[in-house]
Amino acid sequence: MGTLDFIVIGLFIIALIGIIVWVFKQKQSSSGDYFLAGRDATWLAIGASIFASNIGSEHLIGLAGAGASSGMAMAHWEIQGWMILILGWVFVPFYERSMVLTMPEFLEKRYNKESRTILSLISLVSYVLTKVAVTVYAGGLVFKEVFGIQELWGIDFFWIAAIGLVVITALYTVIGGMKSVLYTSILQTPILLLGSLVILVLGLKAVGGWDQVLAACKVTPVNEYGDSMINLIRSNNDSNFPWLGVLIGSSVIGFWYWCTDQFIVQRVLSGKNETQARRGTIFGAYLKLTPVFLFLIPGMIAFALQKNTVLIDGIPFSMSSADAAFPTLVARLLPAGFKGLVVCGILAALMSSLASLFNSSAMLFTIDFYKKYKPQASEKTLLTVGRIATVVVVVLGILWIPIMKKVGSVLYNYLQDVQSVLAPGIAAAFLLGILSKRTTPLGGMWGLISGFVIGITRLGAKVYYTTSGIDAGESWFKWLFFDTNWLFFCGGMLVFCMAVIAVVSIFTPSAPAEQIQGLTFGSSTPEQKAATRASWNKWDVINSAIILLITFAFYAYFW
Repeated sequence: MGTLDFIVIGLFIIALIGIIVWVFKQKQSSSGDYFLAGRDATWLAIGASIFASNIGSEHLIGLAGAGASSGMAMAHWEIQGWMILILGWVFVPFYERSMVLTMPEFLEKRYNKESRTILSLISLVSYVLTKVAVTVYAGGLVFKEVFGIQELWGIDFFWIAAIGLVVITALYTVIGGMKSVLYTSILQTPILLLGSLVILVLGLKAVGGWDQVLAACKVTPVNEYGDSMINLIRSNNDSNFPWLGVLIGSSVIGFWYWCTDQFIVQRVLSGKNETQARRGTIFGAYLKLTPVFLFLIPGMIAFALQKNTVLIDGIPFSMSSADAAFPTLVARLLPAGFKGLVVCGILAALMSSLASLFNSSAMLFTIDFYKKYKPQASEKTLLTVGRIATVVVVVLGILWIPIMKKVGSVLYNYLQDVQSVLAPGIAAAFLLGILSKRTTPLGGMWGLISGFVIGITRLGAKVYYTTSGIDAGESWFKWLFFDTNWLFFCGGMLVFCMAVIAVVSIFTPSAPAEQIQGLTFGSSTPEQKAATRASWNKWDVINSAIILLITFAFYAYFW
């Protein structure tokens, strides 16, 4: 890092502080203002926030690391702009009509209070175990690699960077609330896109072009069935990424994340109206087409640079691990100034992702737990409780990091493993709840419970069999909850949870018609359908079609 790099970083921090100060001066008199920016966000802010909140450390380290180790396998999870379109076209009308602040609150309206509590609990657990812990861990690792500092004041620089990042982001979230997340995302997104694009271009130039990357990856087998790193669709006998399991598992996880998770949907709930919310998802879907090129392919470029022993400034390019691919590219390839710009992009992504996590977690606790038992609490009290909840979630996430490192040796695999067992039950409850008015409150509730119990059992089995060091032998339990491919298990969980919901719904009473009016396809009034139809035009359809065509073209090229 040179003087010019630190000047660029300093200018970025000044701009960031300016936005935070401006946001702080704005009036945030209610919890709705604090959490949802007053429901006045436009499509530009919504789309940018969706993208910036999604692109966290798991992409900067995990996705590039996946590209460097397994090639195109994880691209299925990143070329999911089509799933964001489902959020905008299918789910936005129901969420807008419900006028809810959180996803658990939506389930309360559709099902019952118990469903709301269950989903809030699952969401908070998932935030601590995955998103907070993963993002903080990867953030510390990124800056340790980029700055090349092993220790500072006798302390591992990883922990200094990680804790420093958390403190800065927590202050920024506590002071500004959702508006600071939304408006800062507008500044962060173009910086991250530009910085990553520079990495992509310089990486391709250093390796000798895209043909050299293809050549290096095509000759590297990933299984004994003839597939290489370049193949997106692999043999169904592949132990890690069988094509059928990937298509099913990535869709289930993607549906849960993009269409039902508070972390993402909160951005849409802050929209001024249904039109702005939908167009925000379309813009976000366009942006979601880029991570494969900005993060995964650079990981493949790093692999090719190392495999071909390419010299950078007279020194052979090498990585300490696959997860070090992206920060190593930043440190080795970028000239002065650009390196500082990309560090700003990394810092921006980390802060936006963490800030969104903190804010969403605080919102879930405040609205779905505290206000539920303290309905007379003042708005000032709710804001204070939300900020305290932010601190608690951060501390718990940091305390989980050492345990997480023992459970999963590969960051991105750990993340997807946890999400694959938490997603199916939630996805089933939302999907059947909106598709059919015959789905009963008890049906949805037991679908959530069964999914959570099975998921925790699977996670517990993984922790036990991978860390106990005991020869467990063979049993049906081990075969089902540990040996079964994680993607097929995810798909099986979805089917099982949907079956539970359907069976329970047969034997239990339906919700009153007035309770679910406008919350399902079959209960929407003609006026509500007309309002939804009036909220979009041909350009929304055209842009959505373009996104789908790009997705199909991507699959065709890397098939």
